[in-house]
Amino acid sequence: MTAVTDEDHGKGDGTGKPDGRAEGRADGRWDDGLIARRAAEAREAEETAPPTPAEDDAEPQVEAYAPADGPLPTRLDALRELVGLSRARLDRDTLAEAGRVLDEAAARQRLSSRHTVIAVAGATGSGKSTLFNALAGAPISDTGLRRPTTSQPIACSWTDGAAGLLDRLAVPGRLRRRPHPGPAAFDEALQGLVLVDLPDHDSAATEHRDQVDRVLALVDAVIWVVDPEKYADAALHERYLRPLAGHAEVTFVVLNQTDRLPGEAADLVLDDLRRLLDEDGIALGEHGEPGATVMSLSALTGDGVPELREMIGRFVSDRTAATRRLSADVDAAAARLRKVYVAEGRPGLGERAREEFTDRLAEAVGAAAAGQAAEREWRRNASRACGTPWLRLWRWYENRGLPGSLDRLGQALTPPEEELTARQRVEQAVRIVADDAADGLPGPWAQAVREAAFTGAQGLPEALDELAVRAGASGASKRGGGTETGKSTVPQLGGRPPKPPRPKWWPAAVLAQASMTLLQIFGGLWLVGQIIGVLEPGLVTPALIMLAGVVGGPLVEWGCAAAIRGPARRYGQDAERRLREAAAGCGRARVLDPVAAELVRYREVRERYVTVTEFSTTGR
Repeated sequence: MTAVTDEDHGKGDGTGKPDGRAEGRADGRWDDGLIARRAAEAREAEETAPPTPAEDDAEPQVEAYAPADGPLPTRLDALRELVGLSRARLDRDTLAEAGRVLDEAAARQRLSSRHTVIAVAGATGSGKSTLFNALAGAPISDTGLRRPTTSQPIACSWTDGAAGLLDRLAVPGRLRRRPHPGPAAFDEALQGLVLVDLPDHDSAATEHRDQVDRVLALVDAVIWVVDPEKYADAALHERYLRPLAGHAEVTFVVLNQTDRLPGEAADLVLDDLRRLLDEDGIALGEHGEPGATVMSLSALTGDGVPELREMIGRFVSDRTAATRRLSADVDAAAARLRKVYVAEGRPGLGERAREEFTDRLAEAVGAAAAGQAAEREWRRNASRACGTPWLRLWRWYENRGLPGSLDRLGQALTPPEEELTARQRVEQAVRIVADDAADGLPGPWAQAVREAAFTGAQGLPEALDELAVRAGASGASKRGGGTETGKSTVPQLGGRPPKPPRPKWWPAAVLAQASMTLLQIFGGLWLVGQIIGVLEPGLVTPALIMLAGVVGGPLVEWGCAAAIRGPARRYGQDAERRLREAAAGCGRARVLDPVAAELVRYREVRERYVTVTEFSTTGR
C-alpha cells in the first residue's frame, strides 16, 4: 500500500476545505491503489460508452428525409395516380405490390436521409457475421460453429438519429450497438451508416428466413456474403439475386473466405461468380458504369476489408442509397404491372369501326327498307293521283291479300325464320364493335371495354324501335294497302308513315288524267248512242275521242311516273338518312361513348405508366 503524505492530504483551496481526494477518503472511497484504478476505469468506460437502447430510442429524429431533386417524386406521384385510376379496373392482388412500394416509400421518406441502412446477408457459414464485426471494429455479432449463429437482426449505427429507421426494421433495443471506438468508428465517410447483420437466408428455421425477407424489403442496400462452397447456390440466385436484379446499384456481392483458396483459385471463383451474376441479369458496376459491386476478401484475416470499408464509405457519403433503392422498387413494381398496362399494337376505336357499327345498326333498324318503303309510298301516291281509274281498281284488287296475289307470293318467298331479328342484329353489332375496340388491350381493360359496350346495349333494340316509329319509317305492309314488290322487311316497326308531299304540278297531272278519263267516257257514250240509234251513225269521231282517252291516260301516268322517279328516290334516301342518323346517335350515346370513355381512361393510365417507367435508372 502506498504511503500517504501530507501533500496527499493537501491544504484545500484556501478556504479550509479539504480537496476532492481528502473528501473521498472521508466518504470511505479509495482514490489510489489497484481497486481505485479499476473503479476509475469503470467510471471512464461508463462516461465514454454509447447510450443504452432506451437512450438511443429517446434520441429525437434529427433530420427528416429530404425529397430528392431527381425524377423519383414525379415517378411516385405518377404511380400513386396510376393505382388510384386502376382500382376500379384491376383486382387488389395486381395492385398489391405497387401499393406496398408506395407505402414503404412514404414511410422511408418520413425518416432520416442522413442515414444509409445496409444489410449484411448470407448463407449459413458464409462468414457474414465475421465480416459485420470486422466492419464495426468490434465483436458485436456472435460467431462460432453453432448454426445458426445469428437468430435475430443486429444493428450497428455509426451516428445518432437512426432510432426511427431501426424501429421500422423491428430491431429490438437490446440488439442495437455502436462501433468500437477506433478508426472505423471515427471514419468521416461512415458517419450515417447503419449496418444490420441478418440471420442466415438458408436457415432451417422458417422464422429466420421470414425475417431476412422482411428486412431485405426495407433496407437501403445489401451486402451479399458468399463463400467458395455456396456462391453458386440455386436458392440464393433464384430466390434473391435474380428477382432483385433491378437493385444492382444498391447491391454488394462479396466473396468471403478467400484465405481458404490456394493460388489463383480466388480469381477463378470470382470470375465464375461474375458470370453467374450476369446470367441473373444483374448489371456489374465495372469501368465506371452503374451496377453491383463485386469483390473478394477474407473477413477472418482482414484481407480486402479496408477496401470494402472504403467503398461503403463512398456509398454512404453520397446520401443517395435510399433514393436509388426506392427507384429500383418502383421499377420492379412497374415491371410487374407491364402486362396489365402495355397493349399490343395501337388499340382504339377508329373511324372505320364506327362507320361499320352505324351500318350494322342501320341494317338492324331497317333503314334501307324504310327508305324503299318511303320511295314506294311516294310512287303509290303518284299512281293514285295520276294513274288511270281502271289501273288503280286492278291494284286494289291485287293487294287485297287474296290467294295467289303478289303480296302472298312475296311472303312465301321470304320465310320469316330465315331472317335475323332486330335484336339479334343489334347484339351482333355491339359484340363486333366491342371486340374491335378491345383488340390489343391488356386483359382487364379489354374486359372493361366489353362490359361498357354490353351494359350500354341493354335496351338498345327497344330504343331503336322507338326511334324508327317516331321517324315514321315503318313498312308499307303495316298499312291497309300493299306494294308492288311485296311486304316490307322493316323489323320491329309499326305505325303509318307520313304522307309524302305532292309536287306543285300534280294538280295539272290529275286534271289531265281526269280529262283523259272523261274523253274515254264521252267517246264510249257516243258510240253506245250510235249503236242503239239514239245518235246519228259516225264511228270515226267517237272512236278517235275514245282512243285518245284510252291512250292518253297511260301516257299521262307514264309521264308522271318518269317525272316522280327522281323526287321519289330522293325522298326515300332522305327517310333512310334520317333513320340512319337517329340509329347512329342512339348507338353512339349508349355504346360508343361509354366505350370511348373506357379507352380514354386506359390512355390516362397508360400515360401515368409511361411516366413511371421513362425515368427508370435501372433500364427495366
